[in-house]
Amino acid sequence: MKARFVRGAVAAAMLILCAVATEPARAADTSVMIDNFTFNPPRITVKSGTTVTWTNGDDIPHTVASSTKTFKSKTLDTEDKFSFTFTTPGTYEYFCSLHPHMTGTVVVEAATGSSATQ
Repeated sequence: MKARFVRGAVAAAMLILCAVATEPARAADTSVMIDNFTFNPPRITVKSGTTVTWTNGDDIPHTVASSTKTFKSKTLDTEDKFSFTFTTPGTYEYFCSLHPHMTGTVVVEAATGSSATQ
């Protein structure tokens, strides 16, 4: 009976390991700083599933608004944050609706593609 239990425990452990190994890796989250009336970095490339968080480092309120109305923050005061998770590959241009000259771009690649912050 002891050998049967050990074999069962080993089989169960192998099933767990296989399940963990086949789960897709979670995309790394990325940050964009709002400072001196700019988004920094102004252009980022991420994998699908990545959450991007914008933080307002200015003394002036700002927003983060997609040009296609895919996402829009509330007005962000100093140190306020806004996050959005990108699930669909594509190019997302955004701006501050209070200061439209402030612009940025998020390029979202399929989860299997390469990811780099530019």
